[in-house]
Amino acid sequence: MGAGKSTIGRLLATELQLPFADSDKVLEDRTGADIPWIFDVEGEDGFRRRESEVLCDLCSGPAQVVATGGGIVLLDENRRLLKESGGLVVYLQASVEQLVERTAKNSNRPLLRVADPRARIVELLEARDPLYRDVADVICDTDHCTPRQAALMVAERLAADESPHA
Repeated sequence: MGAGKSTIGRLLATELQLPFADSDKVLEDRTGADIPWIFDVEGEDGFRRRESEVLCDLCSGPAQVVATGGGIVLLDENRRLLKESGGLVVYLQASVEQLVERTAKNSNRPLLRVADPRARIVELLEARDPLYRDVADVICDTDHCTPRQAALMVAERLAADESPHA
């Protein structure tokens, strides 16, 4: 949450001349409900089930840049799908301080509706970071760059990974 997946994903898609999909937006469009409402009514388990269905559809579609929700890596089936989909997985990494700052004014994050959002971010990162690293082909630190710089950095890394090796 707050690493810049949607913003950087859109810019990366433009740079790569590919379509862009945000899994959270796709989920909201399909259900006609926003994510906080889904969490309130179906709980996190219901949301994660729906999120997995969207990921499966996006991974089986045409080549595109996909921004996933931050918790997509929590389920084994999602990590397996990300690894086996044939696409490159990018982990946009950010420090706790940056994540706190970037998420502070956004009320659309059900998991941060707690008394101490910073502590919750630390808890989420401790659980998710090893999972992100497990599925990532590329890790990009977004702390000290603009979204445009991060998108260009990822595009360069992807181009380097796709070039023939000597």
